[in-house]
Amino acid sequence: MRPLPRCVRSVRTVRTALMTMLVALASLAALVTTAGPAQADTLICDQFGTTTIQGRYVVQNNRWGTSATQCVNATATGFELTRADGSVPTNGAPKSYPSVYNGCHYTNCSPGTSLPMRVNSISSAPSSISYEYVSNAVYNASYDIWLDPTPKTDGVSQTEIMIWFNRVGPIHPIGSKTGTATVAGRSWEVWTGNNGSNDVISFVAPSAIASWSFDVMDFVDQAVTRGLAQESWYVTSVQAGFEPWENGAGLKVESFSSTVNGDGGGPGPGDPGTPAACRVTYATNSWPGGFTANVTVTNASATPVNGWRVVFGLPAGQRVTHAWNAAISPSSGTVTATNTASNAQIAANGSQSFGFQGTYSGTFAKPTQFSLNGTACAVA
Repeated sequence: MRPLPRCVRSVRTVRTALMTMLVALASLAALVTTAGPAQADTLICDQFGTTTIQGRYVVQNNRWGTSATQCVNATATGFELTRADGSVPTNGAPKSYPSVYNGCHYTNCSPGTSLPMRVNSISSAPSSISYEYVSNAVYNASYDIWLDPTPKTDGVSQTEIMIWFNRVGPIHPIGSKTGTATVAGRSWEVWTGNNGSNDVISFVAPSAIASWSFDVMDFVDQAVTRGLAQESWYVTSVQAGFEPWENGAGLKVESFSSTVNGDGGGPGPGDPGTPAACRVTYATNSWPGGFTANVTVTNASATPVNGWRVVFGLPAGQRVTHAWNAAISPSSGTVTATNTASNAQIAANGSQSFGFQGTYSGTFAKPTQFSLNGTACAVA
């Protein structure tokens, strides 16, 4: 049975005025959709069924602790738990974690995500969440952040941060209450423990929070300060949803946004799995309305890369129609190219190549910025 993906840094001494602007923009982003046809809701009843919303986040049903039926309806900006049959003992683990996330979960990475990204490479991570609660259920509303010593995209990361926005019924976090803290301007109970798979630090709100915009890194800072993570570790995913023990139909994430901004530092020499330097060569052949691109990614370091993800922004009007030697998603905007099974390693001072065919409108242009596993690359 798949383990529960429950989410369990030093306090940064400088926060710029830009952070306030980023949080405000993140809040607005949850309410604004890209121009174009309205997207129909998607009902998911498969145990681990997923779908993509806003072109950048994954909604997952994630029923792991019960055989009873559970369904989530993915909307344009979030999801609703429409059916949540059955119950489990309140002195144990919850029955599921229906949620929406930015990042990677069991090899399923959200489109165009910059995660995993090294903690000391992150300058800010503004997020916004809006919940709708019910009273006839036992559950928490939990916002989860995962951290791991490696840029992990599968399985369970080593440390989970949980932010309990609300709890209803006789439930409490893993471990024991170890104190209180003020984080991101709010007061919290702090609980710490281990669930057998990973360390967990939980921040429990004294009363329900219906909506909030904040910087995820304020909580990552706390984990680092308390010795549960290190600056050299990686944030692998950011998730928001519910953990129901009894019932739960009607619980809703009205809106969700998450952005992780780099340039907060960078990986040091010898960082396993992530190059100290990388270089991209982007060669194209274009004709009216169409083009091909061949991308060569060079690991200019002495450390091999095992598993790679190249993130870049396609200029406006361009769309990928076919790719080779990589899986590319989404088809436009900020896209992520992920290795295939046969080319997952980039040797020290070695390279891998992939390519794609696409269409464009207007004037043809090339991307200007690329990153390899969260590290910005030079463009040749």
